[in-house]
Amino acid sequence: MPYADPLTDAELAAALADLPDWSREGDRIRRIVRVAGFSAAADLVRAVAVAADAANHHPDVHITGYRNVTFELTTHAAAAITRRDIDLAAQIDRLIIGRA
Repeated sequence: MPYADPLTDAELAAALADLPDWSREGDRIRRIVRVAGFSAAADLVRAVAVAADAANHHPDVHITGYRNVTFELTTHAAAAITRRDIDLAAQIDRLIIGRA
């Protein structure tokens, strides 16, 4: 049994309407953010790590070009996008906004 139920296409579309910087990429959602530099990227990743640990739900994270941070979320146990992904995406957005 999956850790959380997959969202329907309609539920996902409604959720992403509130997360305009995120896009669906197959069975995951993705956001890319550009920050001031590598230290800022590392600081953002660390802040997201703390939130992810608290939620017990962890994104894939990539830093490329020294200041571009990509976050990808999927619920592996469900092999789909779930409410847990949407909730953590919203937390990540708040962390990004708090650092702008």
